[in-house]
Amino acid sequence: MRFPKQLLFLGIFFSFSVQNLQAQSSGLLTLERIYASNEFSQERLQPIQWIEDGAAYVTVENGNGLTRWDSKTLEKSVYVPGLIVNGDRINIESFTLSEDGSKVLIFTNSSRVWRSNTKGDYYVYDLNEKLLKRLGAQFEPSSLMFAKFSSDNSKVAYVQKFNLYLEDFESGKVTQLTTDGTDKIINGTFDWAYEEEFGKRDGFAWSPDAKFISYWQIDASKIGTFYMINNTDSVYSKPIPLQYPKVGEEPAGAKIGLIDMESKKTMWIPIPGGEKENYLPGMQWINEDLLLIQQMNRKQNQLTIWTYQPSNADLKKVYVETEETWVDLAYPDLSRYGWSDNSLPLVDGGKAFLRMTENDGWRHLYKIEIATGNKTLLTPGEYDVASFGGLSDKEVFFIASPENPTQRYLYAIDLAGKAKLRRVTPEAFAGVNTYDIAPNGEVAVHNHQSTSDPLTTRLVSLPKHEILKTLVENQAYKAKLASLKTPEIKFTTVTTSEGVTMDARVIYPVDFDETKKYPVLFHVYGEPWSTVATDTQVGLFNIMLAQKGYVIIDMDNRGTPTLKGSAWRKIIYRNIGKVNAKDQGLAAKEMLKLPYLDESRVAVWGWSGGGSMTLNLMFKFPEVYQTGMSVASVSNQLIYDNIYQERYMGLPQENLEDFIEGSPITYAKNLEGNLLVVHGTGDDNVHYQSAEMLINELIKHNKQFQIMPYPNRSHGIREGEGTSLHLYTLLTNYLMEHTPVN
Repeated sequence: MRFPKQLLFLGIFFSFSVQNLQAQSSGLLTLERIYASNEFSQERLQPIQWIEDGAAYVTVENGNGLTRWDSKTLEKSVYVPGLIVNGDRINIESFTLSEDGSKVLIFTNSSRVWRSNTKGDYYVYDLNEKLLKRLGAQFEPSSLMFAKFSSDNSKVAYVQKFNLYLEDFESGKVTQLTTDGTDKIINGTFDWAYEEEFGKRDGFAWSPDAKFISYWQIDASKIGTFYMINNTDSVYSKPIPLQYPKVGEEPAGAKIGLIDMESKKTMWIPIPGGEKENYLPGMQWINEDLLLIQQMNRKQNQLTIWTYQPSNADLKKVYVETEETWVDLAYPDLSRYGWSDNSLPLVDGGKAFLRMTENDGWRHLYKIEIATGNKTLLTPGEYDVASFGGLSDKEVFFIASPENPTQRYLYAIDLAGKAKLRRVTPEAFAGVNTYDIAPNGEVAVHNHQSTSDPLTTRLVSLPKHEILKTLVENQAYKAKLASLKTPEIKFTTVTTSEGVTMDARVIYPVDFDETKKYPVLFHVYGEPWSTVATDTQVGLFNIMLAQKGYVIIDMDNRGTPTLKGSAWRKIIYRNIGKVNAKDQGLAAKEMLKLPYLDESRVAVWGWSGGGSMTLNLMFKFPEVYQTGMSVASVSNQLIYDNIYQERYMGLPQENLEDFIEGSPITYAKNLEGNLLVVHGTGDDNVHYQSAEMLINELIKHNKQFQIMPYPNRSHGIREGEGTSLHLYTLLTNYLMEHTPVN
């Protein structure tokens, strides 16, 4: 007898509901509670923009209108009301204000370009006339990028299908400024590699007097095409082409042009070195007649900074920085994961800029005079600057943590380079702190979190750090957490047999009893892009595993961007897969000497670089790890993109052996334990090709394993209904089967 589908669905739903109710009453988490409900949703501050030099800020009000908040009085007023177009309310995704504050540029109906939603519709709302107008009305919907006002508010420029356009706000006339844009010649925006590895998306800027538009042109005509395959949306497969420069392949060409707004003609800035073997990761206006341009050689171990004057075509070399390894731009931001703006902060009325360098063994802030190139060290001492924070009239703010590399705090120091270092973040906010500081340096949006405190966001005054208003408190989320059985979390250090001391974060099982033996899950990353042993809130997945009886350990090896000096971070040069894997494996051996950790039940897992680390550990330390779960990993370093891989590994034409020795696929024949390989077939970052190459190598050596492809999912494996629940159910079941809790 068959049940009707509706009854079957209701039965399943009822079963899940009963399980969730039982879990709630007992203070336990389930995968359904985490990934199939909104029970644990957290509040986030909507995008804000400072106005009036920081005297006020504007934020999105429930996705509809814009609200103005006075930074001192905290008075709230309507800035832009909810807007209706063709009977539908506009969902404001982001916005920018004109220089005089009379108009608002609203971005909506966006679609994804690589990682971010940077293509959509733009509307201009006139605050005085109370009128709304859509830009680019003659173009297909949701096809404009990076629209921005001229300084006099009379015109708006934007990118549409790889070309720049100018639209007169009053008349509505649209002028095409570039005509050679295609998917090969890219004007005003960037290709995949520049976005992924330099954080570049928006590729043009108005001069302050609106006489010029400076823009990047990327020549991707000789970049190889990688094809992803969509097998599910049609009876015939569909190839998805992707311009992707593999390691060792010639980079895309890049040059910077200036469009004269009178003649509408482009002048190309003659930066030495050619277009093909150089990168141009930064460009900004200093004043109406001076551009600041950052150039890097292909190996990314030399940074040259130029100024260019449009009035006389004078190109001047201002600053050169070299490293034996690589030169970092403004990223990776050592205060948090993610991209940072490559623009250089301007000080002293535009006569100098700030630059973070590591030439003295630590990451420090220097002030560079544009006219002379003279350098002034602003942050002396044996500690790292994690990231630039902001400016006041006399001080520069930055994030650092001289005493504890697992935490982050706001500091300030005099711009003259003479005063003592001053901590701004109060002692009460132990953990990781980040700031969005207003242009006047007098107020800031302060985000704080730790392993014991979920994210809170406050408006604070500077320099005394007095709380003006709590913007996001997450009381509902905190109450939910309080209803759970939560684990104890401790920070410690572990020293390997080679004398390397690493930070470790240990999440203990709920109701931990040190007289018992527990299974261990090592969560790893280990590459130059992120850290894991940080004093940030712990995810619900980890809490659930701790409730089930697992010890979860995060450790940061050499080569990770933690605050332990340049030598710690840069030792990974030409050593990815070697130094970092050895550190993790040897540290695991030391941790497993703890009497309550069961050496016979040890698992490891990671994502992306952590997936690669998982593979290397399974293949190189089979005596330590019995089970591994590798998600979206690079199994072969010779197939990843050129900007990332060449920055940290050199050129395969010169040191091929380093790439081979660091690649997990080289050691696949050593697999002894249980291995789960997970990969999205639509991963534009780490191609599914990586999984298939590994599969072939494991087959060659008759190594048994499990594979889970996620059709058309990208690097984050989150697209499609039910995907996150399915993925974490898969990981949990595999872990519990092969590394069981007694």
